[in-house]
Amino acid sequence: MSTAVSITGLRRAFGDRAVLDGLDLTIHRGEFVALLGASGSGKTTLLRILGALDGADGGEVLVPEARTIVFQEPRLVPSKKVLANVTVALPRGQSARGLKALSEVGLERHADAWPATLSGGEAQRVALARALVREPELLLLDEPFAALDALTRLKMQDLVGELCRAHRPAVLLVTHDVDEAVRLADRVCVLRDGRLVTDEPVGVDHPRDPGDPAFAALRRRLLADLGVHSRTPAESGVI
Repeated sequence: MSTAVSITGLRRAFGDRAVLDGLDLTIHRGEFVALLGASGSGKTTLLRILGALDGADGGEVLVPEARTIVFQEPRLVPSKKVLANVTVALPRGQSARGLKALSEVGLERHADAWPATLSGGEAQRVALARALVREPELLLLDEPFAALDALTRLKMQDLVGELCRAHRPAVLLVTHDVDEAVRLADRVCVLRDGRLVTDEPVGVDHPRDPGDPAFAALRRRLLADLGVHSRTPAESGVI
């Protein structure tokens, strides 16, 4: 399996505080990695560095040129219709590609809709289509479901899992939701004090059921690594 992301000794500091301090991480092509950590632990900083939105203060970061980011907010262009939003980064004349991407997320009938008419879940599906239509080798997901209601969130998780298995990009998902990480990822990492303190494969078959003993056991281990030992209310899996 070839390497898509290679990070060695990554350091990023803000003033006297090193948010990332000698971090090492490898992600292979087609691999889905979820990154957990407390607020302010550097998860989004790492994602922004991988997406060329921030720079490193030290270390080596190797990423593919073809990479896209889906943020918590859809960030659609309000003055462009849905199809135009999906194809915004493509050369002209790529409507067929855009329609295919919209079909994959179940929104081909919304091609001529304005972003303001979409629900939160629909808008996020458009953002996902916009990311995948570029056929990225690396897909970066920055808490893309955090603003959605619980049911829509579960549906989006299923959709992202299906599309990532179909397109096979390397994926890094930043999330606060332990259940989400276990449900989707091939590996789950925990970031603390600027380094990865956990990097564990998810040995649970798809479709993954939170009631599965193996799922529950991994959830408990990850919560403990995050410093959460009480079963209530943390058993929900959200930190």
